[in-house]
Amino acid sequence: MKVFTLLASLLVADVAVVAAQGTIVPHKPSGDLNGSNFTYPFPLHLYKFTSQQQQLEMAFMDVAPTSAPNNKTAILFHGNFFCGATWNQTIHVLAGIGYRVIVPDHIGYCKSTKPVGYQFSVAQLATNANTLLQTLGIGNVTVVGHSFGGMLTFRYGLMFPNSVDEMVVINAIAMEDYTAKGVPYLTIDANYASSLQSTFASIQSYENTTYYVGQWEDAYDVWVQMVIDVFYGSKRDAFNFNQAQIIDVVLTQPIAHEFANVIPPVLLMIGEKDTTAIGKAWSPPSVAATLGNFTALALDVSAQLPNCTLFTFPDLGHAPHISDPARFSAALVEWLLTGAINANDV
Repeated sequence: MKVFTLLASLLVADVAVVAAQGTIVPHKPSGDLNGSNFTYPFPLHLYKFTSQQQQLEMAFMDVAPTSAPNNKTAILFHGNFFCGATWNQTIHVLAGIGYRVIVPDHIGYCKSTKPVGYQFSVAQLATNANTLLQTLGIGNVTVVGHSFGGMLTFRYGLMFPNSVDEMVVINAIAMEDYTAKGVPYLTIDANYASSLQSTFASIQSYENTTYYVGQWEDAYDVWVQMVIDVFYGSKRDAFNFNQAQIIDVVLTQPIAHEFANVIPPVLLMIGEKDTTAIGKAWSPPSVAATLGNFTALALDVSAQLPNCTLFTFPDLGHAPHISDPARFSAALVEWLLTGAINANDV
């Protein structure tokens, strides 16, 4: 508790915090930072550290409880077309029930470094998050992850089970082994060329179909603009190449065969109308038809996890925390406080 108090005091005082893992300094939440000019809803800090012989910066928000502290910390992992800022409503909910909330942008994304020559892996990104927490003096955490962040949450729980109180996984990608199901390999160079073609219209169309099941609202435009600004920002080439590297990670580093080894309790939250599947777009029709069935995946994965609560949203897609934040938050809070969810309460 004394370490936490000292670190928090130093951050509030705009003094750099130095630990063996790296250095943490405050940063203004607006203006261009590593290719992103989006204004974040809470003050930003930079975790400066060395990884793979490169000096990197991981941007993150550190939000204090807004009610009586419960002495617990939640770390939130964003997905591929998302940044830490898209957790805004969930941050308010968790801080409102006493959590300290840490929200990083993964390396390669948003306001964090877009490294050249970096060997991306789910284990490396999980390790980066773990050393951030160590540097902050934080022990056990509740890990919440969406989409690619859900895949990362599973890997984090497998790597650091003794420091995870519980896990919340929302429409994780890679709950199936895409390559084993027949998705052809596409090179990083080919995925890079494809990423460079991304536009506001193409991302909006994709998200409308898979994330929001054809129920687009104007409020979602801000999240598309947030990521398209990075696609065309000051780190455009490096970011698009990092995107291609992440696709390669998802295809070549499956987690779908390890769910039985996950020790911490898991809340698996699934929007059943989601059809997201990496590689589906370039797979033969016979393969594509077998991918992204989240109703079936939810049942299959929840049965494999030793300690799992499954909660589904039959009418929602890939991003239930954005498309129906009130219903999502009610289920999340009930599980965190009681370890169960009564569907009649949501």
